[in-house]
Amino acid sequence: MVPSPVARPVANDRGVRSFASDDSADELLSLVLKSLDDDQAQDVVSIPLAGKSSVADHIVIASGRSSRQVTAIAQKLAERIKAETGRPSRIEGLPVADWVLIDAGDVIVHVFRPEVRSFYNLERMWGFVDTAVAGEA
Repeated sequence: MVPSPVARPVANDRGVRSFASDDSADELLSLVLKSLDDDQAQDVVSIPLAGKSSVADHIVIASGRSSRQVTAIAQKLAERIKAETGRPSRIEGLPVADWVLIDAGDVIVHVFRPEVRSFYNLERMWGFVDTAVAGEA
């Protein structure tokens, strides 16, 4: 049996990192979660979709305290993804910033204002109910 390759960053001639292996979705997820933590996103939930959906391997849902913070979180996340992977992300929902979607390929990120998140309740739609988040809604 051949062991599976380990994901490792590979820099091209411009110094842009890409991830060479089947674990690229997990590496991208780690990058997303770190960025959200750095920008003080609240109530971050990661929902694994591998085997459930062909849209993405992970959905990440987070909240910002205001439209301004939601905008900042989304823009910084898109910049970090481009800097680390060399791939641009699509952003939908600006400039209103009640609900911003960042499509990074294998990971889709939803950043909400808290009241909008509670209204749409995506966690329940995907069958993921975390008691800490559900208790706050």
